Amino acid sequence: MAKIEKELQQAIVAMPQKEKDKLLLRLIGKDDILIQQLTFTLVEESLTMESRRDDIKVLIDKLYDTTNYSSGYLMMDMRYTNAEITRHVKVTKDKYGEVELTLKLLKECFEKQLKCIEKYSSKSDTLALYVVKRTDFLLKKVVKIHPDIQFDFHADMNTLLESLHKYATAYYAKELQIPQKFEIAE
Repeated sequence: MAKIEKELQQAIVAMPQKEKDKLLLRLIGKDDILIQQLTFTLVEESLTMESRRDDIKVLIDKLYDTTNYSSGYLMMDMRYTNAEITRHVKVTKDKYGEVELTLKLLKECFEKQLKCIEKYSSKSDTLALYVVKRTDFLLKKVVKIHPDIQFDFHADMNTLLESLHKYATAYYAKELQIPQKFEIAE
């Protein structure tokens, strides 16, 4: 971010309020995430967090409803969905939702699209690596939240980790030293 010189700061502060408002609105209009953050906090008054989470859950469910996926297409769609989760977190600052939604995305990959990631092959390799890296990211997020909240994710995390060490992802899970069991930090 560019540094604003003191003289320019003083000149901006000295501008008439109407001119500052026009300038501010133009600047805000150039940043989509900022617009969504302001809408969420000022217009929605942060009351739509659950419905925003539910929208992403529906997106994840639709992702896994498709039956004829190849590993490559599944990974591309998982990456798109993960980007939506990231956008949700940037807009709402929803740390709980980030863990919940990412965990759902990864866990259901094994539950609903196992054929794409069950056996290691050149086709499943990229997907396997992606899932392991996202799991590593998820583990780092989970340990940062309060232990009482970690308990909410304990069973699902262990299910994910068990699958991770059982299927095509096992090599990368071992390589990245992903634990086989999730323990709640105290």
